[in-house]
Amino acid sequence: MKRLIALTLPLLLALTSQAVATPARHGIDFRAELQPIDGFGFSMAFQRADLLHGARGLSPAKQREVLDLLLSKDKGAGLSILRLGIGSSTDKVYDHMPTILPADPGGPDATPKYVWDGWDGGQVWLAKEAKAYGVKRFFADAWSAPAFMKTNGSENDGGELRPEWRQAYANYLVQYAEFYRQEGIGITDVGFTNEPDWTATYASMRFTPQQAVDFLKVLGPTVRASGLKTGVVCCDAAGWDRQVAYTEAIEADPAAGKVVRTITGHRYSGPTEVPQPTDKHVWMSEWSPDGTTWNENWDDGSGYDGLTVAADIQNTLTVGNANAYVYWTGASLGTTRGLIQLADPGDDYRVSKRYWALAAFSRFIRPGAVRVPVTNADPALKITAFRNTDGSRVIEILNTATTESSAEFSLRGGHDRHPDGYVTDETRSITPADIVSTHGTTLTATLAPRALTTIVLD
Repeated sequence: MKRLIALTLPLLLALTSQAVATPARHGIDFRAELQPIDGFGFSMAFQRADLLHGARGLSPAKQREVLDLLLSKDKGAGLSILRLGIGSSTDKVYDHMPTILPADPGGPDATPKYVWDGWDGGQVWLAKEAKAYGVKRFFADAWSAPAFMKTNGSENDGGELRPEWRQAYANYLVQYAEFYRQEGIGITDVGFTNEPDWTATYASMRFTPQQAVDFLKVLGPTVRASGLKTGVVCCDAAGWDRQVAYTEAIEADPAAGKVVRTITGHRYSGPTEVPQPTDKHVWMSEWSPDGTTWNENWDDGSGYDGLTVAADIQNTLTVGNANAYVYWTGASLGTTRGLIQLADPGDDYRVSKRYWALAAFSRFIRPGAVRVPVTNADPALKITAFRNTDGSRVIEILNTATTESSAEFSLRGGHDRHPDGYVTDETRSITPADIVSTHGTTLTATLAPRALTTIVLD
């Protein structure tokens, strides 16, 4: 009998311990501050705005539905940054933008003959719609200078800006912003290069870090002299890691450093692994999953799905300390990597889980919010937390495990008797769920497997 008791006692203790085990404990300090959040955004460059306006048959009613999905804070994602493409005249259908300077005026010192159609490939219409929804950040970015300003004589296939055309190119960028000002849209952020470290077969232009610095010292005074309230960004390198060299060059040059308000980098060469070496605001200004496929799934292991985008947003905001996250394209045709697929042709559209991943952040984390510190006790969970300017607080939890779990949070400066919970996974899309409760300053949440849980405390 004594031997039986001796054998069963450890088992009983283990079972008892398992029965009363408490969830992993996490901490969130809503009273502290990390980086401010400028917003979440998208682009409809290369005439994609024209597609949304109905160039392939989308009716006004469906246009409004897609606009609501992208821009409405109540019905959709409430995206708050619109990235515009500054003119490029390549010939590929729906892969070009109209230019405001179609011909060489006769040299860099000649008077330019700008043209303006008030449409800009649909981007003027979209910008006005975005403004009506409350968008305040309009980020205009150039993929290339006009062909005659470049060493290769083409807007495509890379090439460099000729030094003697620097002032003319700066004037060109300011004139673009001036045209938008006349349309009632204030360009808040302007960029002169897109992926200067990569040569594309479409509109592209190379800058070394030093060449970028040299041009900034021309562009900065030109923007200031214009009287426009436009900040300069740089340099939209194709990879976050590649952007580091451009950031370092800007920080090493006091004159260039004074010009740049925001550092911008893309994320195509690999995951964000380091913050940019600067105290300026930093935007992840373009990314979408690689590949040419339309994908509506949440978690299929393809790397094109919603879970992939949710994980990338979490990583970019935490490891990269980014102040903004701008997805590549909001809506497009065919095998698009965009958030929404428009019929080609027709009066219909489809929505991806990538969209819902982004919307789960952008709808609730508003411009001016700050990220706050999180103590994470479970490596399977990716957790971020934010405090909005209106006092509301948001917790985003990505459960990467294949099993449901329960988590407890010790809150500082953020308890609430009636928090709201939302789940995004294969079958749910920011769907309200009774998954969260509070007791004093302790919050307990039930986390679905392979799902993004959003908790909002008013």
